[in-house]
Amino acid sequence: MKNTIKVERAIKGITQEELAKAIAVSRQTINAIESNKYVPSTILALKMARYFEKPVESIFILDEKDG
Repeated sequence: MKNTIKVERAIKGITQEELAKAIAVSRQTINAIESNKYVPSTILALKMARYFEKPVESIFILDEKDG
């Protein structure tokens, strides 16, 4: 699954650390999600979408390989 977290952070002008604090996870978790090494839980994906005020589907995009 691809994501636009890095782009969304750039638009808001925030660091990984600031996003992590806002949604109560570690900076390493944000880094892993941005690097496509970790797929967030539904709850975490919804928290991120709410934070960026965007639909989940605009932040997390299914790859063809995801099914």
